[in-house]
Amino acid sequence: MYTVKELARLTGLTPRTLRYYDSIGLLCPGRGRENDYRLYGSEEVDRLQQILLYRDMGVPLEEIKALLSAPDFDRERALREHLERLRERRREVDALIRAVQTTLTEIEGGTTMTDEKKFEGMKRQAIEENEAAYGRELREKYGDKAVEEHASRLRGMSRKEWEQAGRDEEAYKAALRRAVRAGDPAGADAREAVRLHAAWLSHYWPEGAVTPQAHIGMAEMYTQDERFTAYYEEVAPGCAAFFVGAVKAYYQS
Repeated sequence: MYTVKELARLTGLTPRTLRYYDSIGLLCPGRGRENDYRLYGSEEVDRLQQILLYRDMGVPLEEIKALLSAPDFDRERALREHLERLRERRREVDALIRAVQTTLTEIEGGTTMTDEKKFEGMKRQAIEENEAAYGRELREKYGDKAVEEHASRLRGMSRKEWEQAGRDEEAYKAALRRAVRAGDPAGADAREAVRLHAAWLSHYWPEGAVTPQAHIGMAEMYTQDERFTAYYEEVAPGCAAFFVGAVKAYYQS
């Protein structure tokens, strides 16, 4: 059994945090018979481990509470899912490390990177980061062939095409901000955002691949994966869910 101070020392949390978890019903310890101190047993320690894992993934405390309190909560499955998240994060970091190492090698070797070589490095880094961050999900949803074709198109991009893709990305995000402010997923701004988004995707997808079904499927990933959701939340609050509705409305009209 652990007191608040003992568990705080063990986990690196503050006693205040543990008391707060107790106050919101997230982690409720037992009480000592003699002094009424909070006491944490093995069950509470296991639950705290799950809380910290989900918190590390960015899940809000209220959602963590709901997850852990669900009748069908499976601790082993949750741990396996978190392990896969950690592996994904490691792949992302490894991709960044490779990119930085390449640049350092060229600097230390006294070589000056030409603009073309920098451009090729940017494309290579984009492919590695995309594979590290989203490769598994995209392969499961669209298959290995589609992901490889995306990488191939990116490798073959000219500087002009790369810059146009960047302009299209900024254009659809600007239209999307206007659409969210207007609040109508079927409105003119929303339709323009969807059209521009499809144009942006067409830079990376094989010709003819941006079908209504594929476009809707891609948009749905924006609410199914918190990394995509976080990206669109930076565009505008509530943007990810709004955009899914906008894409569906675009093709249903």
